[in-house]
Amino acid sequence: MENILNIEQLRGIASRKNKAQEYKSVRNEAVSTELQNGWVVQKQNKTTTRLTRRKNHQVAFEDRVWMLMYRMGFIYMSGQGGASLIVNINESKQPDNHITLVAIDEEVALAIDCKSSPALHKATDLSNELPRFRILRDHFTKAVKDRFSSSAKRSNLFVILTNQIVFSEADRTQASDAGITILTDTDLTYYETLVSQIGTAARYQFLADLLAGRAIPGLELTVPAIKTKMGKFIAYNFSVRPEYLLKISFVSHRAKGKPSDIDAYQRMLKKSRLNRIRQYISEGGIFPTNIVVNIAQSRWLTFDRGKQESEDPNSTFGWLNIRPAYRVAWIIDGQHRLFAYAGHAEANKSLISVMAFVDLPASEQARLFVDINAEQRKVKQSLLQELYAELHWDADDIEVRVQAILSKAIQALDGDPTSPFFHRIQKADDARTDLRCISLTTIFKALESSRLFVSKRKGRIVEYGPFWRHDNITTMKRTQAVLNGFFEVIGSTARELWNKGAGPGGGLAMNNGVTACINALKSIFHHLQTVQRIDFTNLDDMEVVELVKPYGLSVGSYFSDMSSDQISWFRRLQGAAGQITGTRRIEEAIRGYEQTFDPPGLKEFLDREKTQTTTRAFETIRRIEQILQSTVLTELKNEFGTAEADWFFGGVPKSVRKKVDDRINEEAGKKGGRGENFDLIDYREIIIANWDLLGDLLGRGTGGNKDAKTKWLVEVNELRKPVMHASKGVSLPITEEQLTSLQEIEEWLRAQIGASTS
Repeated sequence: MENILNIEQLRGIASRKNKAQEYKSVRNEAVSTELQNGWVVQKQNKTTTRLTRRKNHQVAFEDRVWMLMYRMGFIYMSGQGGASLIVNINESKQPDNHITLVAIDEEVALAIDCKSSPALHKATDLSNELPRFRILRDHFTKAVKDRFSSSAKRSNLFVILTNQIVFSEADRTQASDAGITILTDTDLTYYETLVSQIGTAARYQFLADLLAGRAIPGLELTVPAIKTKMGKFIAYNFSVRPEYLLKISFVSHRAKGKPSDIDAYQRMLKKSRLNRIRQYISEGGIFPTNIVVNIAQSRWLTFDRGKQESEDPNSTFGWLNIRPAYRVAWIIDGQHRLFAYAGHAEANKSLISVMAFVDLPASEQARLFVDINAEQRKVKQSLLQELYAELHWDADDIEVRVQAILSKAIQALDGDPTSPFFHRIQKADDARTDLRCISLTTIFKALESSRLFVSKRKGRIVEYGPFWRHDNITTMKRTQAVLNGFFEVIGSTARELWNKGAGPGGGLAMNNGVTACINALKSIFHHLQTVQRIDFTNLDDMEVVELVKPYGLSVGSYFSDMSSDQISWFRRLQGAAGQITGTRRIEEAIRGYEQTFDPPGLKEFLDREKTQTTTRAFETIRRIEQILQSTVLTELKNEFGTAEADWFFGGVPKSVRKKVDDRINEEAGKKGGRGENFDLIDYREIIIANWDLLGDLLGRGTGGNKDAKTKWLVEVNELRKPVMHASKGVSLPITEEQLTSLQEIEEWLRAQIGASTS
């Protein structure tokens, strides 16, 4: 095997790989050709020129993976350009024997193939590449054994690490059967974060993922221990050096990106907290409390009872023999205390106390974690909802079990590269961004009390809903499939709006927007069951998805057709009342697609809203008219004189004067003088005719001509017509969006008048 170097020889390569740019020097006459290939001149010398360019996605990804292995502290690694296997030196033609990256230490040798794509896409059939991987793996194993001797038997692994490439379940199964592990860029990001927190100790976590349950040669240990029973479970109390526990322990972090696991409950390590504990250790600090772990299987332990003075049925002294394996000791509590020793001089000198449970189910581990931390450091409500699957996966109460299924399904959506929710759901340890802004709590609450799973009356199940399948796993998969299918149609139809998230101009892919869509989805299923009489019992997941897709299209069209003002209105809907309004608007849009769609409460809501909004709009328009009348008359009188003949003939256009006088004659002067007989739209002509006087005060907007800046008066006048009809008993509705627009205009008017008088 060629191009394998000791880590001490790799510092220069690491410096280059750690940069986002790549560099090279060429002779000056070759520069023009290189510039056509994307290179940029960094420095020109007498005969050569130094060039630079940003690494392409494949090179950048390979370098990220290489840097991770380097920071994890592997002893040997491939240099620049990867490694090559020399299969037969006598053959001029050899099979493709290049390996992107090799990393070797005393316990493991990794051959890593990196695959990157500039955009998310599904991988081609992996079966075509598996024969090559099998040949490479066999030759790689022999080459490592021949060249790199080890005191213990070394594990040899072949890993495919992907960036924005989605493998099918069939491909993953084939790879696993061939002894090949597939990891993703999500895994890479997790381990990059972990290595930045705990340094080379992250390698133990990495190997635990790859070699779960495989024995670690040379680490068998016997320690004095107390065997006790806590509740229904056996536990051992003993002391051990931190360095030893680091090698056999494993922490299942919620940030790790494997949401289908049913045993991930720990929060991500905090570097600041680790540093404080490291300082405490350096100053001679000790820990009087236990590190709490769970030994995954009792077969890794044997206990020989020792001699003791008196018999105690609850505790027995003896000698505990540990036959260590990767991922055998799961950390329940004390991860910061343990990992603070990583790389510390005291790691192989100090002793830490351990309480080791045996065969503790994941639900009990999570419950114990919550119980311990609830007393020490408050556990976020959002984390408790994430832990619902671990705490209640096997609950006897089916409604509680449904909540556990729902919790895990939502987390799986966030980790699914094919889902519209991929990296969009904010969990307990996630920072909020414009895209990751939909909280797990929001979706959980929107779905937990629905009839989509089961309906109970007086404690008894009376009906299974369309999401319910035969067991937890199949129910979880249907939940994921339907939510993915429904929101995929919405997101693709209103793609620009969905992709904005919580950024400027967004409002759909946010908590209230998603809640309103889920509420509408529940109404869709009610319609399918009660009106179309569809029985979901024998339908597979894709058949259910196909039923809801047309409705999702109408929802997506509703959002894609929104103006910027309407989107702003929708985004301002807050709280329970706002979510109800948003839901009803979406339901109204669906009814435009399917006239028989009439969910309970929609008609009553729209009737009530029509009455309320029309009344409020009537009052708002009246106030706008009063403000205009007062402002325009005051300005005209100040400019042309207070006598009616002066301001009326001096400032009012002839066309408006004629309409006003005709109106007075028709009404026989019942509405008062000329100042009281302007129509709302008349003020627009007056403003335009007196632009130097009134333009700055009553022109709205920063761009455009006179017509554009007075268009708001046309909009108000158009809304005035149905409002005035409604006051005469004609049922013409004003929407909430239209009312909001009127209220914004009133606020702007008041601000303008206030500014002009201050």
